[in-house]
Amino acid sequence: MPRGAPISRTRTALTVGALLVGTVSLPAVGASGAAAAGSTLYVNNAAGANCTDSGTGAQSAPFCTIAAAAAVVQPGQTVEIAAGGYNGFAVTVTHSGTADAPITFRGPAQQYSAGGQASFSGGAPNYPDSAIVVKGADHLRFENLSLQSHQRPAVIVDGGHDISFTNIAAWGGGVKITNASDKVTWARGDFGYAPGPLLQVDGGSTGTVLTTNVIQPNSVDNMTGILVKDAPNTVVVANTINSPCFNGIVLDGTSTGAVVENNVVNTAKTQNAACDTPANATGISVAANATSGTKIDYNLIDPRSGGAAYSWAGANFTTQNQLAANTGQGVHDFVDLTYVPKGPNAPVDHRIDSADENAPGMLPTDRGGYAPVDDPTTPNTGTGSGIRDRGAYEDRDFGSAFTPAGPTRLLDTRQPIGVPVAQPVPAWGTVDLPVTGVAGVPATGVTAVTMNVTVTEPQQDGHLTVFPHGNTLPDASNLNWTAGRTIPNLVTVPVKDGKVSFYNASGGTVHLIADLAGYYATEGKLTYRPFGPTRVVDTRQDTYWETGVRPAGTVPAWGTLDIPAGDLPNLASVTLNVTVTEPGAQGHLTVYPHGDTLPDASNLNFLPGETIPNQVVVPVKDGKISLYNASGAPLHLVVDEFGYQGY
Repeated sequence: MPRGAPISRTRTALTVGALLVGTVSLPAVGASGAAAAGSTLYVNNAAGANCTDSGTGAQSAPFCTIAAAAAVVQPGQTVEIAAGGYNGFAVTVTHSGTADAPITFRGPAQQYSAGGQASFSGGAPNYPDSAIVVKGADHLRFENLSLQSHQRPAVIVDGGHDISFTNIAAWGGGVKITNASDKVTWARGDFGYAPGPLLQVDGGSTGTVLTTNVIQPNSVDNMTGILVKDAPNTVVVANTINSPCFNGIVLDGTSTGAVVENNVVNTAKTQNAACDTPANATGISVAANATSGTKIDYNLIDPRSGGAAYSWAGANFTTQNQLAANTGQGVHDFVDLTYVPKGPNAPVDHRIDSADENAPGMLPTDRGGYAPVDDPTTPNTGTGSGIRDRGAYEDRDFGSAFTPAGPTRLLDTRQPIGVPVAQPVPAWGTVDLPVTGVAGVPATGVTAVTMNVTVTEPQQDGHLTVFPHGNTLPDASNLNWTAGRTIPNLVTVPVKDGKVSFYNASGGTVHLIADLAGYYATEGKLTYRPFGPTRVVDTRQDTYWETGVRPAGTVPAWGTLDIPAGDLPNLASVTLNVTVTEPGAQGHLTVYPHGDTLPDASNLNFLPGETIPNQVVVPVKDGKISLYNASGAPLHLVVDEFGYQGY
């Protein structure tokens, strides 16, 4: 890229605020050095920052260039690099920290992507040099930086020891760790728009850890993702590698004792098509001299390139079963799609909840900083907690898990329950109701609750809006009423600050009742399975549920009807539409788990002769549910099922 040329839109997202600057000469530094007396050196070349490379790197007069700070930094100090562009010179680091007092170079992190808002390159024009060269230095930390180079490594570690790079984006060139470097870690990196190998470890380097990186070469010359050559005891774990029509991970030479686990490797053309030369597109290759002590397991390799999934000591294997049978490796590997779209008929996504949590080099969070989450739709087959995902990303696109609960009364303004005093909600008034940490609902992780909400004794016509606490009142309604009517509806509402809010959109007072039916949370094992709708009960006819026969007849006053919930596996609750018809008196209906004590809750209210329905979610107990007619006269019931929650 010519000096001063605009950065591409893709790169701009990773180098926010980057400004290309001209060459800056470094001042001479005497034996006494020019390091700041404090523990932090500052670099900031923004207009108005009063930067100077002749000062001490104080915050009031920071260095203009990173190289100036690198020339004077001492053990235990941190070089804080402000957002901006620092292009024009390679930064060569020769100063070492100590084991107890490492040297840190840190830029401000991006909010959504790898790398940081401090961007720099190795020379101009066209970035011909590496951005960072560590030459024989030890005990260094680099964090939150975006680097650019051209047709050469953006970073070279030459004979370094105990060095870590975290949240670094390298564009235009990859990384080379060489010349007997030891204990170098590269974590949460982002690589692309460059020829491979993007991560290369060689020259007798030992103990390198490459973890939780996203690697995508972009060159017709060589798009190998990771190459480890003559570098023993290298850990390659939890990386996502897309190397179109070139090798994904290669262990060559005497790279013995390696661990290759939890990686997601795709070598297909455009990540989904066969390659013109499939022989060049092997997923994981291990040379004969590198097999000793090497472990391959828990990886996911996409087969669509047409190339071998594995090469082990010169033998190619296209399936996991072949590799395991012939070498004992890859017992928990999968050769299958590395991307699976969501949907009820989607194939199994082998990335999810299936990683070896105990693999060396595993980080507590993924490339984006997210902690592991349990996908309730996928069995936990990994080690440890069982919920770690393979690759650099933790999949979070599965919504919330539903747990049925109750019915339990959370709110009754007549009592008072859920409010400090018994009084109606005033005209145009709002009630804020805590719903987490009560009635068995967890105190944290709850995203929404499902409640049966009832309005009673309304003075004027109106409607009720139930919405997340603290949000702007939406232009929506959950139930409508006429003056004097009691009317319920099932409501599912997001939870915010542990609360939900009820707004009385009428010119008169109303009383409110809310009965808990269940909650949604980030943890849980129940999934919803829709079907039907299917009529399971109609007391006006002689059959119900298609499995039993009873004489047609009404449910008596203060009587209970027990019905089987169906012969379904792992059944936890059912979703029903329940209709009361031909009631002889005013009352309400309560639907609850069979065998439980009758709860102080209602699902729908009715007047004599009225036909009225409502949706109900009810837990199943002993394979049954119960329906209680809380009125002084018989009535008929019609029950239609259209889904259930199961494990």
